[in-house]
Amino acid sequence: MRLYKRTKNTNIPVLKHILDFVPRHLILQSIKKHNSDKGCSKYKTYDQFVALSFGQLCKCYTLSDISCGLSVSQKFLDDIGLSQSPAKSTMSDGNKNRAWEVFETLYYKLLSYHKSQLQKSHQSHIIEEIKDKSIKLVDSTTISLCLTMFDWAKFRTAKGGLKIHTLFDILTSIPIYNIITDHNIRDQSIMDYFEYEPNAFYVFDKAYVKLLSLSKIDDIGGYFVVRRKKKMNFEIIEEYDCDRREDGILRELKIVLSNRWAKARYKKHLRLIYYYCNDKKCVLEFFTNNMDLDAYKITQLYKCRWQIELYFKWIKQHLRIKQFYGTSENAVKIQIYIGIIAYCLIALIGAEYKSKMTPFEILRMLSVSLFEKVNLREFISNAESVNNLQSVSSFNLTLF
Repeated sequence: MRLYKRTKNTNIPVLKHILDFVPRHLILQSIKKHNSDKGCSKYKTYDQFVALSFGQLCKCYTLSDISCGLSVSQKFLDDIGLSQSPAKSTMSDGNKNRAWEVFETLYYKLLSYHKSQLQKSHQSHIIEEIKDKSIKLVDSTTISLCLTMFDWAKFRTAKGGLKIHTLFDILTSIPIYNIITDHNIRDQSIMDYFEYEPNAFYVFDKAYVKLLSLSKIDDIGGYFVVRRKKKMNFEIIEEYDCDRREDGILRELKIVLSNRWAKARYKKHLRLIYYYCNDKKCVLEFFTNNMDLDAYKITQLYKCRWQIELYFKWIKQHLRIKQFYGTSENAVKIQIYIGIIAYCLIALIGAEYKSKMTPFEILRMLSVSLFEKVNLREFISNAESVNNLQSVSSFNLTLF
């Protein structure tokens, strides 16, 4: 049973339909936790969320664009729950002063609230043998920043930037945990901040090799797949019979780490798989603590890591993640989390209406229709039946 009413009314704009996927009580809980409306009389947390979400979905370049877009009519503002269009200076102050953590909290509450719906929309399993286990991917992406404008993000003498470390769930195609850090923070130092689950597979790039954290995953009954670093010495306990060159499997070993420092941090046996990658024309070496799954399936698990790379590429190309409305650290983190929430809302719309369109096609359709008053379900259904999505504006829509 839903805790909020998702209206089928066609007398509200598309933007309101999208915002209705965020139940108001989740926003109120986030506001209460961080006391983010203290001292605010006009531009409150909800106003900021609506304004910046509009900026993400409409691909506004500046705060002035957002202010101008929202001020199209008072009726539109009433429909989306704003009393007035926020001024550029008001939005700038909100980005600078309101703690970004309130939007981080809102994202996790939204994800928890819609978790079952997102899972139902992704019933396919990449590997049948582990269909009862979840698969999580871990990686980071870098966002370059200009030091003259973002002096707090110093990385090198003439270069600035930050990193978004992400724990990505393959089943929902949604990031379930994000950590934003300075660019010079080593990836492996972030591993202890993620929450791990038993009976789940975690796939890491080799930058995330931290033996104490891998041991923690093993202790709780989880599994990991990670590339081997060259300096990780080992002793061979057993060599398995392997004649799988047609699958790229060259060698399969049961090993134990031999370096004194490494042995003190991970004492259990590991499995080492040598795999020839046709794409890269080189041999890749994989460590895993799973002793049962077929070696080729292990290599395919690592290949799934490209899904998180595609996610990073998508949000950078189609959302306002690389160009920012403010220069303070707080403003940048607010915009990143609003962008991630926007990605989640697009995924939710696709799941809710069982759409076969890609997230990009849904975003493209929505971005040019935020002011239209339509039944969103019928609108998406009609859009799917149109071969050229650019002709979506030719539908008989009722303007506000």
